[in-house]
Amino acid sequence: MNDLALHNYFRSSTSVRVRAALNLKGLGYDYVPLSLLNGEQSGAEHLALNPSGLVPTLATPQGALPQSMAILEWLEEVYPDPPLLPLDPWERARVRSLAHIVAADIHPVNNLRVLKHLETEFGVDAAGKAAWFRKWAHAGMTALETRLASEAETGAFCHGDTVGLADLCLYAQVLNNARFDVDMTAYPTICAIHANCMAVPALEQAAPANQPDAI
Repeated sequence: MNDLALHNYFRSSTSVRVRAALNLKGLGYDYVPLSLLNGEQSGAEHLALNPSGLVPTLATPQGALPQSMAILEWLEEVYPDPPLLPLDPWERARVRSLAHIVAADIHPVNNLRVLKHLETEFGVDAAGKAAWFRKWAHAGMTALETRLASEAETGAFCHGDTVGLADLCLYAQVLNNARFDVDMTAYPTICAIHANCMAVPALEQAAPANQPDAI
């Protein structure tokens, strides 16, 4: 048994972010699968760890920590090597700003509970849910592409030539976009960074298809 246990769902993009960070930092962890489709995240045992009933939740010796971005920041502070954030305050802010285009602008309106609510409360069919997902994915991807293509700090990855916090969010989101047939033609910089991410074993191992609960 490891000191860390990740309660997560194989397809969850927020879970992908955290798995990738744990892999990058070489941290062993127990993989605790929760099926979102079967509502296991709303069970009493998980709600005791995370009252929001969401994934991922990282169980640590100090207690349970929900919210992927908070988990990533905690991992960075406790296990700083290799770093996910630059040393310079402005550069750190830039990386966080890029990451939050995905984490704050795209993901919250496109996660599973929102899509299910559209279906159950408003009768939106599968095609309508996919159209909804694509609308907000394109809005965020357009902003992200514009910045990455125009800002001098962009390199092989979002910030320079090493994987960082923003790349984990970008990587996970692009994987999720593929499920909803998001046309990525207009985002060549994002696609190039994603390809570079796919070539990093720690990130590739975090992909949904490589998890024990993948179906």
